[in-house]
Amino acid sequence: MSFSTVLMTVFSTTLIYAAPLIFTALGGAFSEHSGIVNVGLEGMMIVGAFSSTVFNLFCAKIFGAATPWISLLIGAVFGLLFSLLHAVATINFRADHIISGTVLNMLAPALCVFLTRIFYNGKGQTPIIDQSMGTFTFPGLSKIPLLGKMLFTHTSLVAYLAIIVGIIGWYFLYRTNIGLRLRSVGENPVAADTLGINVAEYRYLGVLISGFLGGIGGAVMAQSITLNFSVSTISGQGFMSLAAMIFGKWNPLGATAAAIFFGLAQSLPIIGGYVPFLAHVNSVWFQIAPYAITIVVLVIFLGKAVAPAADGQNYIKSK
Repeated sequence: MSFSTVLMTVFSTTLIYAAPLIFTALGGAFSEHSGIVNVGLEGMMIVGAFSSTVFNLFCAKIFGAATPWISLLIGAVFGLLFSLLHAVATINFRADHIISGTVLNMLAPALCVFLTRIFYNGKGQTPIIDQSMGTFTFPGLSKIPLLGKMLFTHTSLVAYLAIIVGIIGWYFLYRTNIGLRLRSVGENPVAADTLGINVAEYRYLGVLISGFLGGIGGAVMAQSITLNFSVSTISGQGFMSLAAMIFGKWNPLGATAAAIFFGLAQSLPIIGGYVPFLAHVNSVWFQIAPYAITIVVLVIFLGKAVAPAADGQNYIKSK
């Protein structure tokens, strides 16, 4: 295998695995900038993966090749609806953010597998979808010497869309009035309230955006990687996204770059067989690597990264 083909395999596989992590990490950044810790990203991804897969299976004959893209929106909507539980619990009832998110992570797989058994005659997983995202070759760009083959040939179109969303997310948070208000309620909700900013409203906005993007992340995982839904469709990707957000210092651009790094870690079991110096390494190490790297990153960077000042603090409006 030529060197350029190896590079194409590494980059395309990395982007495919990074796409769901990018969307979900961005969602986590929005939530935490509003002051709501969201460890329930895993649960939101599970709901997004389940709902998008069911829609794909039922509607593939109607929408054809557009089905997986419409499925992303379906996953996003259900992820948003599921995140309402976290918003109500933490904002209205002032529940502990970690406990609320943990409940979501426990509820989502149980609920979705239960519904899967109801919809598919007692089976614990759905059938394989017929319409998946597959890979995409960019016309024109793929002709660029070396870079064209590496970055724009048989790659993930949705990954590039995720990167664009990351750039838009950075602009939204740091260059718009709404983004400034959203960040203000996560830094100093008392001061924001004094200025007439509705703290609860903006915290709802942050959590709902995280559910929307987390649902897309789960849908991307199901539509482009696993191609069905089962209890193992989302197996730690939500926590990897959370680690990517912390690694990226809660900045959408940093979270995007960190998610690509974690995408590379997740793709190791596949690309290991194509890279000469990794070909003889036991595949078990590649399967362990993403989770080990997540732990190491959190241990090294959690103490150094500074979260929004009021992140995780319930706000009680003074009378």
